[in-house]
Amino acid sequence: MNVIVAGAGIIGCAVAYELASRGARVRVIDPRGPGQGATRASAGVLAPYIEGHSDALLKLGACSLGYYDSFVARVAADAGRPVEYRRAGTLEVACSDAEASELARAAERLSRAGVAHSLLDGDAARRLEPALSRAVSAGLLVPQHGYVAATAFTSALVAAAERRGVVFAADSLARVAQSADPVVIAAGSWSSRIAPSPAPVRPIRGQLLHLVFDHPPLTRVVWGSRAYLVPWEDGSVLVGATSEDVGFDERATEEGVTDLLARATAVAPAVAGAPLREVRVGLRPATSDELPIIGASSTMRGVYYATGHYRNGVLLAPLTALMVADLVLDGRERAELALARPDRFGL
Repeated sequence: MNVIVAGAGIIGCAVAYELASRGARVRVIDPRGPGQGATRASAGVLAPYIEGHSDALLKLGACSLGYYDSFVARVAADAGRPVEYRRAGTLEVACSDAEASELARAAERLSRAGVAHSLLDGDAARRLEPALSRAVSAGLLVPQHGYVAATAFTSALVAAAERRGVVFAADSLARVAQSADPVVIAAGSWSSRIAPSPAPVRPIRGQLLHLVFDHPPLTRVVWGSRAYLVPWEDGSVLVGATSEDVGFDERATEEGVTDLLARATAVAPAVAGAPLREVRVGLRPATSDELPIIGASSTMRGVYYATGHYRNGVLLAPLTALMVADLVLDGRERAELALARPDRFGL
């Protein structure tokens, strides 16, 4: 079977890799090349029990996280290169009584769900992460969370996919029509520009800082109420991220950088003096219900959607790839597809 995938972000690359792994002949088209959109500005945090703001999103995220170990192992083996991927947990911190109360409620929800966690006071949180501010009054540790280096993972997906015959082309898709060969629309925010049934997604700009340290100040992802910090193995730290409804404007701003630094410094004061390696900017594709659009079009035969992942494209990449491949190649619908059906938007 020949399949066209429109979009070479982490979702498009994961879908292409999974399809090719099962024998499909896949062509991926993207005018900017792999990983140059929202993926580039992703910190790669894998934290469904923080990001799962609705029951549906939590179910999708937790399910996808369960596939991550095996998916990364497959991709790394096929690509012939390691992928920076750590499951050292997340430490969500509170700096006010209201935030501490919210962490306590989150801990209760995790207890009811049977998810391993530890609710800590400020001193216990600082014993885990000595770089934390004295303002931190509580912490919630979720050991199964972690991160993957999103850009490196996308590069590994490209290499693994190419080894399985996937062709990547610098091209664009302006219009899709019913055809014998399936088409998967995975163009992120630009899915809204593909006729005749554009996906109802809007771009939300995210700015991300890449800071340099001689020695990593943290040992795991730290998540504050207004910023998160992701320590990499090389000692650098990613700080994210803004959420700005500014259309297709991909420019970094002084205000965004200053605001992120202030937010991060409030959680970990050592951030204040760190050199800034770069500012990364991406446009996250958001839907009105903040759930992705995944599945077959109800109006066009042979057209499938894998878009609208907003802040969770990296987290949901393995599950999205598996669901789309099952559907396109075998006509099989996983139960999770019911949470993300395109027809809820008339697609």
